Amino acid sequence: MVDGATGTGGEPESSDSLRTFGAVVQALWEHAGLSRDQFGELVRFSKHTVASVELGRRMPDPAFVERAEEALGNTGALRKAAGHLARQPGLAAWFRQWARLETVAVSLYTYECRLVPGLLQTEGYARQLFVDQLPPLEDEQIQVRWEARAERQRLLRDRPSTAFSFILEEHLFLRRTGEVDVTRQLIDRVLAASELRNVEIQVMPLMRASHAGLHGPMQLLETPDNKWLAYTEAPESGRLIANSKVVSVLQQRYARMRAQALTLEDSVSLLEQMRGAL
Repeated sequence: MVDGATGTGGEPESSDSLRTFGAVVQALWEHAGLSRDQFGELVRFSKHTVASVELGRRMPDPAFVERAEEALGNTGALRKAAGHLARQPGLAAWFRQWARLETVAVSLYTYECRLVPGLLQTEGYARQLFVDQLPPLEDEQIQVRWEARAERQRLLRDRPSTAFSFILEEHLFLRRTGEVDVTRQLIDRVLAASELRNVEIQVMPLMRASHAGLHGPMQLLETPDNKWLAYTEAPESGRLIANSKVVSVLQQRYARMRAQALTLEDSVSLLEQMRGAL
């Protein structure tokens, strides 16, 4: 979705390629005379995970593919098929294009005023957000979404040459989403991320007379060919922006916010103070 196009909302849908892959897996273990339980034991995944793959609701991870190959004859068919699978599980339809861009970004800047960004969340914090979602999610949906979020978080360490910048509102931690223990773990996670050489985290203090981010959250991204894109999100929709004039305006806002937020050192100090007060 580019320049004003928005997503349709709803659950992250399956795809033909995922459903086809799942059907092939099921046909192969049935042909081998196995039950789903037996196949699950061979690949060391639960029968529920196996069923999710078969139904196209879950993207099989590399370990699943390799173990399934070994269990089902090492024909190479599943490895080849896995290379053509399309969908990132647990990600909303409107977010997937941006998520793909994240994996190759040279720079990625994020300002959030509603919740701590997914790249910095702990499992406890993320699960509380999922539990609070309406209409309510099923346990399996929550698990798939957390796994997708945890996979995205690898970007911070797997791409050490990517420059990550986060500006977070102080009130995100004062709210204590998920209660005190969850907030304590969340602050620890953010502090740990701030120690990475490619990650800069700034906190926007609660009391700030001038604030360039009052129009809402935003993300900015620099592609490998040094083109800048932006992304904004609203309930059940997202917008990827390629218009250079609009992106320039958002870059100006982000630059102003970096000047208005606490320094890197003062941000760490404030987070440590908040953690100590819990």
